[in-house]
Amino acid sequence: MRYNYRYRLNPSDALRGTLDRHRDLYRQVYNHFLHRLNRIDGTTKYGEINELPSIKKWWSDLSDLYSRTLQNVVERFYDNLSRLKDAKENGRKVGSLKWKAPNEYRSFTYRQSGFKLKNTSGQTVLRLSKIGEIPVRLHRKLPDNAGIKQVTLKKEPTGEWFAVLGIDTDNNAPPKPENPDRCVGIDVGILSYTYDSDGFSVGPLNLSDERERLERAQRDLSRKDHGSANYRKQQRVVARRYADMKRKRRDFLHRLSAYYAREYDLVAVEDLDAKGLMELPSNSRNRASASWGTFLRMLEYKCDREGTHFVAVDPRGTTKECSNCGVSTDKPLWVREHSCPSCGFEADRDANAALNILSRGLDHVGVVHSESTPVETALPTETNSVPAKRVVETGSPALKERTAQAVSE
Repeated sequence: MRYNYRYRLNPSDALRGTLDRHRDLYRQVYNHFLHRLNRIDGTTKYGEINELPSIKKWWSDLSDLYSRTLQNVVERFYDNLSRLKDAKENGRKVGSLKWKAPNEYRSFTYRQSGFKLKNTSGQTVLRLSKIGEIPVRLHRKLPDNAGIKQVTLKKEPTGEWFAVLGIDTDNNAPPKPENPDRCVGIDVGILSYTYDSDGFSVGPLNLSDERERLERAQRDLSRKDHGSANYRKQQRVVARRYADMKRKRRDFLHRLSAYYAREYDLVAVEDLDAKGLMELPSNSRNRASASWGTFLRMLEYKCDREGTHFVAVDPRGTTKECSNCGVSTDKPLWVREHSCPSCGFEADRDANAALNILSRGLDHVGVVHSESTPVETALPTETNSVPAKRVVETGSPALKERTAQAVSE
């Protein structure tokens, strides 16, 4: 299986300057081939790669760059062009490739060769061809049988450099069970970030303190003279505030998605159109902060890694439909309880939706329901709710308590 491991780099001032110079040269090469595309008819990816040796003859600075990474820049350009054409063919309104400004081209990749991770005098360093040895903060070990296939160097807006190691391991994902035993349906929302069919809910992540610090830093930036040294310094402060919010949110999503992927044999979720939800007229800020699309992508690849079924079901009607009898009832957003006028079944609005998601997920996989209804088999007697803060502090939410309860039963 292939994984990406991200590590912080600690380059010296000299190496930092070299990294910035190489990054800017790769940006100029990208822009050069954009210029050629607009001026020359019939250019192709491999044809342009073959032009690199002749370009090096008059562009002497390119001799300081690793040749394979230079080829990757051309491949990256044509990959972007291909994705743009695919989007147009699918009917999306898209523009054209743009000229890359210095702050818009932040990464470059060593693929297959030109890099080596080694230990020098007790310090782990990343040796890069044409650059040198850069100390790495190896906060977690790589798998013993891992082979590094590529290394991507990326500079964040904060000025920090990171290395993303793409590794392959001999360990294959465990097979997915033919008859999943532990199954769960998950409804995502704003008041409760997740509410599952086992009656377990996780509250929303509170980023109010981080957002307040960000807004304060933005106000300070607006008072600086644009382009001055103090302005550039405050820009880095704003970038750090953004990075704090991003790290806290992604840590929360990683922990929560890992919990569901490891604890269940089947996970059913709604196939949400995150982009479409963002375009709705109200509450877009909370939707953006929730990052539902990111959570579902994390959950999907972690389920594949753990050998867990991941099923994305049609979200239409999961809230309106009664999970007991199937009768649909309209209810506005402010109504938080489900009460079926047909069968009298009552439940929390999100709990009812989670049960419907689970039922659709089981149908999708082909699991046969028992004689009792999904509500009777899955509806918990009481709801166990934890705040998002506890997920961040203790890892997987209430994992010890729920595991201990399952063992005792």
